[in-house]
Amino acid sequence: MARLYGKTYTREALLARVGDISQLARIKPYRLIEGFEEGVQALDVATGGGLDFTVLASRGLDISSAHYNGCSLAWRSATTDTHPAYFDTEAERGRGWLRGFYGGLVVTCGLTYVGAGGEDLGQPYGLHGRASNLPATNVSWDGHWDGDDYLLTLRGKVREATVFGENLQLTRTITTRLGARSLTLHDVVENLGYKRTEHMILYHINLGFPVVNDGARLVAPTVSAVPRDADADAKKERYAQFQPPEAGYRETVYFHDLAADTSGRVTAAVINPECEAGDGRGPGLGVYCAYRPEQLPRFIEWKMMDAGTYVVGMEPANCLVMGRAYERAAGTLQFLEPGERREYTLEIGVIVGPEEIAALESACQQAVAARRLPEERAAR
Repeated sequence: MARLYGKTYTREALLARVGDISQLARIKPYRLIEGFEEGVQALDVATGGGLDFTVLASRGLDISSAHYNGCSLAWRSATTDTHPAYFDTEAERGRGWLRGFYGGLVVTCGLTYVGAGGEDLGQPYGLHGRASNLPATNVSWDGHWDGDDYLLTLRGKVREATVFGENLQLTRTITTRLGARSLTLHDVVENLGYKRTEHMILYHINLGFPVVNDGARLVAPTVSAVPRDADADAKKERYAQFQPPEAGYRETVYFHDLAADTSGRVTAAVINPECEAGDGRGPGLGVYCAYRPEQLPRFIEWKMMDAGTYVVGMEPANCLVMGRAYERAAGTLQFLEPGERREYTLEIGVIVGPEEIAALESACQQAVAARRLPEERAAR
């Protein structure tokens, strides 16, 4: 049953009160019509539970803007929701990806390379891959009743392919429900070709003001956080704390080892204990992501406190962000054999109020303690 406006309703009770369920929750398709956005196919999803978000079918079915009770969750850049026709991997020494990096709640990096540009086996490549600049096909959306639950579903396929090279397909399903404060993103990546193919994937979850603000922090079951470079190392003691914007701030990146809970999932969040979400639960607003580490064994924190580029990235991945040549040299580069497929499932949602924040912090502490206990016993 859906919980709306402080009460719980059955299907029958709700349908007696509305002319159509779209009065409460819906998926609305449309096209953007101006500037670099012109022609982008988008879909607005409203759950009726305060969570609203926009899926860009023309941009790999990634998630652009997102709000909870009108409160922005995702950082947005100045590039706008750029049409993929403007994507140029050769521009600016492979950093042309940044010309179309709109920020947004979820940007998919991959499917054959992720992270820093460079050269691998004599082949140049740019930043973060092609996935988010590939238009989806077979896009469909629907809402249907499952007992007293009204489910919203959006699907499509994204193909990364070239003659003489890779032929990978990502099939994405995004689901949520009436009254929900979360969504589930389920991906299947399949090698449709006849060659063993490199496979790297990273989910760039970009959180911004007011979730990110001075006093906000990362809450995660962190066993260790390794700085990427000297800039990160100099600030490692405050990797989980966020500050006011600082003009000229140099990004800091940390590679986390996270402990799974008793269900086998990892949950991490950025929370602002002072932000009022306006739903009566008291101060405190955060965005969490939950996933299974056997699917995504890496977690990267991108901390960027620059004025105008004021964002924290939570990035579950199957690789680090040092580039494909680095992964190959380290022996950690993953591949898909012909016909092989991998599945990835993430839950992304909103945490509201001091009780939910405290519960997450406690769960993270318990997961870390359970992870360390066998190590401590072995050391005795």
